[in-house]
Amino acid sequence: MTHAIIMEKQGGPEVLQWRPYDPGKPGPGEALIRHEAVGLNFIDVYHRSGLYALPALPAVPGMEGAGIVEAVGEGVTEAAVGDRVAYAGGPPGAYAQVRRIPAHRLVKLPDPISFRQGAAMMLQGMTARYLLRGCYPVAAGSRILIHAAAGGVGSIVCQWARHLGATVIGTVGSREKAGIAKANGCDHPINYNEEDFVGRVREITAGKGVDVVYDSVGRSTFVKSLECLRPRGTLVSFGQSSGAVAPIDIGILGQKGSLFLTRPSLMTYTEKREDLLEHARDLFGMVASGVVKIAVKQSYPLREAARAHRELESRKTTGSTLLIP
Repeated sequence: MTHAIIMEKQGGPEVLQWRPYDPGKPGPGEALIRHEAVGLNFIDVYHRSGLYALPALPAVPGMEGAGIVEAVGEGVTEAAVGDRVAYAGGPPGAYAQVRRIPAHRLVKLPDPISFRQGAAMMLQGMTARYLLRGCYPVAAGSRILIHAAAGGVGSIVCQWARHLGATVIGTVGSREKAGIAKANGCDHPINYNEEDFVGRVREITAGKGVDVVYDSVGRSTFVKSLECLRPRGTLVSFGQSSGAVAPIDIGILGQKGSLFLTRPSLMTYTEKREDLLEHARDLFGMVASGVVKIAVKQSYPLREAARAHRELESRKTTGSTLLIP
């Protein structure tokens, strides 16, 4: 019998319980995967806490993993037994030694990319891809602000955006994290515990503001993020690690310079298989070329997922984090 992290209810990290688990045989259109590594992401915290709804309870959380296909169901053409694969996005169920998953969500891993890299980069890396190419077309000369610049998505965005020729400004919570962001291509790391990031952004941009702000923090940064934008700039709100953003009067977007606001999700940007493959192909290309380096900074045994969640929420982690079955 294999094991998985099972939630009987939503709540704090203590609801993550290591238990025997039988995923069953793959049905039509499904594949059975034995995980080599599982990615840890803030969306897992949202599912655990109840901020985001789960399809049903009890549930196995987790949205990202990499491993080997052990069996496939009827009609599967996207993967074969023995394939090295990775995935990111729904349905949840990654916190398991073995799981079933719709085969159309799987992407074959290129030989140079390890299971650990695959599990560490699919969700965060494809998120970076849609941020930089889907939500706003970052190019040479663009000015961007990325919050949590030393985190998983932030580290990838900094490297990728710098490669595109953008000026990269990033917020971090410590001098150590400022050094990490700088090493990943962030031109101007700002420690928000030591200086006001709005004033610093205005100083860096000579009062013009940035073209786009990527905000995964939410409640504590949202209004200030608007203050950092140039007229007709874009705020991309793609997470809420500090809590949900309060309701706003959209008139504020006009008052502050005809601003654009979007709330994207990876699931929407990769819903069609051709879009999923395009995002993965671009990401694999950036990693294979050395432009983007995937830094696995922490790993925990999967059975210790509760501890991993506590440390993620307390901002003790940097870069990508793995859970090892």
